[in-house]
This record gives sequence, structure tokens and C-alpha cells, in this order.
Amino acid sequence: MCMQCVAGAMTAGATATGTRVYVAARHFAWVTPIRLKRITIGLIALAFLASALAVGGSSAPAERPSAGATAPR
Repeated sequence: MCMQCVAGAMTAGATATGTRVYVAARHFAWVTPIRLKRITIGLIALAFLASALAVGGSSAPAERPSAGATAPR
């Protein structure tokens, strides 16, 4: 796995964790332990899905010359 992919995944995980901590620390009335667990799972799943779709790994493969083409001299 390339470093860009790892960095993207780590950033996404940290963002999801930070959002979860913020929601838990605000003591919203609707946040129960079960809902907080579901929020955590949803945030991490969405973050890693977004990082997988938004961060492209390597560049496109180099084009190969066709069978009839000759190499430049």
C-alpha cells in the first residue's frame, strides 16, 4: 500500500474518531451508548470508504508501444 493511501486512511480514521469524541463530549440528550456505538461504526465506515474513493494511489501505467512500432533512436 502506498504512503498516500495510508495517510488518507489514517486521516479519515482520526477525523471520524475526533467527530465521535466531540459528539460524546457534548452530552446531547439523544446520544445513548447504543447510538454512540452506531455513530462510531458509521463514521469510521464512511471515512474509510471516502478515503478509498477519493484518494487515488499510483499514477496511470505507462503506455506500451504497439507491436509494430519501433523504438526511437
